[in-house]
Amino acid sequence: MEDNYKHPADERKVKFKSNTIGSKKETRVWTLLITIVTFFISVFMSFFSNETIRYASTIVSFLIVFGIIIISILFDLIGTAATAADEAPFHSMASRKLYGAKQAIRLIRNADKVSNFCNDVVGDICGVISGTAAAYIVYKISGEGSQVENSIFGLSITAMVASLTVGGKALGKSVALQNSNYIIYKVAVVTNFLFGRFKFVKTKNRWDNSKNKNGKKKK
Repeated sequence: MEDNYKHPADERKVKFKSNTIGSKKETRVWTLLITIVTFFISVFMSFFSNETIRYASTIVSFLIVFGIIIISILFDLIGTAATAADEAPFHSMASRKLYGAKQAIRLIRNADKVSNFCNDVVGDICGVISGTAAAYIVYKISGEGSQVENSIFGLSITAMVASLTVGGKALGKSVALQNSNYIIYKVAVVTNFLFGRFKFVKTKNRWDNSKNKNGKKKK
């Protein structure tokens, strides 16, 4: 089928420049680190949810599952916002020394890692755990009805968890794309409040050391 657009004579000669996101060594270190972190987070969250649901009532068990789904949606929203956010406005904010602006720039510049942690690590772990927790709820209640009723109930719970997760993430992605800069700024403010104190001490020590060296050189 012909069209009005030109096609390259040899498509194999068409080359695209790859985007630079970090060195190969940094990528390997991050991959190893995130694999280990994922293992421990999944163990902790699985143990916590299973032990809590085991001794909780049916209503509380459902609330725990919904809470896990909400966490998955929120982190998926943050990961999407990190990849869609624009760095330029935060430079202006950083020049005016607004709280959290520098942290927002760091998040955007490390959008691949932020997205990997939020979307893949937390999001996927919550997805697996919410499904497992829902199956555990079905197992607890399955003895009260017939086999057909238990099957219908199990399918309904599984479908509900899946639909809420997928639908919530779809809505979250839409919100994240429309308000990416605002979301990243709010996340930056929170992370700067939680972890900024440690970075400030480290930066301050470096600044003092460089100041002392410069002072000695001048003398």
